[in-house]
Amino acid sequence: MDRIRGDGDRARRREPEPEDEWEGDEEYVEPLSAAEAAREGLRQIVELTGREPVGTTSLKAVRDGWLVGVEVVEDRRIPASTDLLGLYEVQLDIDGALLGYRRVRRYQRGKGEVG
Repeated sequence: MDRIRGDGDRARRREPEPEDEWEGDEEYVEPLSAAEAAREGLRQIVELTGREPVGTTSLKAVRDGWLVGVEVVEDRRIPASTDLLGLYEVQLDIDGALLGYRRVRRYQRGKGEVG
């Protein structure tokens, strides 16, 4: 099994060769684990928005990849308990590539939904 580093820290390996179907040097990229998807979703939001991350709030496996919920500080205020936070949903494909993102809600720290 050949291991190649690339695309972050995920290992690439050649897919097992079915004798009559293998063509060329195509590589098989192992699908993201849940932990990798959470980290990648957070990284993508920070890169796209330039906001300070609070953390990953949710993670859901979907048919074609992952939905990752990420909370960020949208506006720092004094006192910090009045900071304005944003909750973003990031959609990643099975390989970790960004398919889309959107802000789901915006709220004051400490005044989020209960339950």
